[in-house]
Amino acid sequence: MRGEHLIIAGTLLIFIGFLLIFIGTLISAYGSGSEVEGGGVIMIGPIPIVFGTGRGATLAIVLAIVLMILWIIGALLMRRG
Repeated sequence: MRGEHLIIAGTLLIFIGFLLIFIGTLISAYGSGSEVEGGGVIMIGPIPIVFGTGRGATLAIVLAIVLMILWIIGALLMRRG
């Protein structure tokens, strides 16, 4: 019974998160006259795919490289152990 409640709570939290992101996007797009910049990183295994505009993209590239190196080190350590 408790597991069912956790599944429902988790699903509800994910839905609320999507809703908050959607509302935030609408507010930033229509609420102000400033430019909107964005970007992101998609990690497929150890390979990062970085996209974005502005200074945030440079930071995303650096973080993606660090994550890739950490992933490779972790994989090598797990293989030895």
